[in-house]
Amino acid sequence: MAKVLVIGGGGREHALAWKFAQSPQVEKVYAAPGNPGMAAVAECVAIGVLEFDKLIAFVKEKAIDLTFVGPEVPLCEGIQDAFAAAGLAVFGPSKAAARLEGSKVFSKAMMHKYNIPTAAYASFSDYEEAKAYLEKQPVPVVLKADGLAAGKGVIIAQTQEQAQSALKEMMCGGLFDQAGSSVVIEEYLEGEEFSQLAFVNGTTVIPMEIAQDHKRAFDHDEGLNTGGMGAYTPVSHLSREVVREAIDKIVRPMAAAMVAEGCPFTGILYAGCMATARGVKTIEYNVRFGDPETEVLMIALQDDLYEICTQVLKHQEMPLHWSSEPVLGVVLASQGYPESSTKGAPIRNLETVNATVFHMGTAEKDGQLVTAGGRVLFVAAQRPTLKEAQAAAYAEIAKIDCDALFYRHDIGARGLAD
Repeated sequence: MAKVLVIGGGGREHALAWKFAQSPQVEKVYAAPGNPGMAAVAECVAIGVLEFDKLIAFVKEKAIDLTFVGPEVPLCEGIQDAFAAAGLAVFGPSKAAARLEGSKVFSKAMMHKYNIPTAAYASFSDYEEAKAYLEKQPVPVVLKADGLAAGKGVIIAQTQEQAQSALKEMMCGGLFDQAGSSVVIEEYLEGEEFSQLAFVNGTTVIPMEIAQDHKRAFDHDEGLNTGGMGAYTPVSHLSREVVREAIDKIVRPMAAAMVAEGCPFTGILYAGCMATARGVKTIEYNVRFGDPETEVLMIALQDDLYEICTQVLKHQEMPLHWSSEPVLGVVLASQGYPESSTKGAPIRNLETVNATVFHMGTAEKDGQLVTAGGRVLFVAAQRPTLKEAQAAAYAEIAKIDCDALFYRHDIGARGLAD
């Protein structure tokens, strides 16, 4: 029987720990640092995601068989390399391979070099050069901070004034700290976004079912970009041809490209794709499970997650099985998110909710569950149709009593429009 450690403490990690705990091959799941919701399926240990030495010591002490890294920050900081140097198996990419997410400039250069379809772009580290280039671009135009910015480092500017002010803020005003010292300016793509994730090890690629995330903070896709306000799977109104194109032109070629560059990718490769009139284009690559896509994908996945990971690490491909019933989930976020968050607000009646609930940003204070982050809870339902799943999720959300939360009311709308 195996022991698994999930690194991270958000909704994505809660869903992963929940899934690992269902494996007949797994006797014990640990989470570092975990969260109050994860305590039901895992033993939470108070070690931070960047405390590599402590994590390695813990894995050795408990004889853990597999470490699964949830968030991007430890991956981009080299957790896989630290574990490998200690002779330990970790499911996640090396620091060199994690640049696919850690640097938008590197990622776009790789797409360009290997002819992977993406938006036309230019990258800059000099503000005056970027400013002059931007003046000549049509709007809307997209600006991306080079480094990690928690899924919020992308600005879609509708006017030149907006674009110039965002550029100045990014490059001179420290809007995303060091993430914005270099920027990518790219053409705005029209189309429908979807997430194509895959388990990858070198050229071994096992694609997952596609999911659709909702990035904007408010209903009707208004407000700022966030880490994601809800998701559903499958996205049945997108054709199988579109999915095949994403796998064959975006996911597999990048896996092969990383091998060719001498930094093969192991872990979860997430392609943010856009189905346009000119074919499927890459918006971005991430080097880990998406949040909140993971939550709906783990509910829909019918296979043993531990077995998939161990097979992939041995370069064994295996077919994945997905539930035919749609899964839809909604994020309950803290008032003010994504710019700020209310911490410490009590959350009541959660025990009355008859749905799958994953904790994204919660804490316990004097025995009471309270808000502790920008995104707080994820409530998901699985039903025979997407419409029923949507109705069920919102009916259960209505039972939760917390003044400090807000959520979108239109998750799944695109899937229901067709």
